[in-house]
Amino acid sequence: MKKVTQLLKKGTADLVAYGRHFIANPDLVYRFKNGLELNAYDRDTFYGGDARGYIDYPVYEERLSA
Repeated sequence: MKKVTQLLKKGTADLVAYGRHFIANPDLVYRFKNGLELNAYDRDTFYGGDARGYIDYPVYEERLSA
């Protein structure tokens, strides 16, 4: 993420994609805005055919209380 931030500040990025991070962090914009740690994504659950890995990642507050 640090590299992306540097590219954005320099104005050298035309497009930045966060697909994997959006899957793992349903509150990604909130986390970016508040400088919070991101959930790690699990590639093994991508395209698995069920909800596991798509709707079971916690938002930041849920993660703290777990």
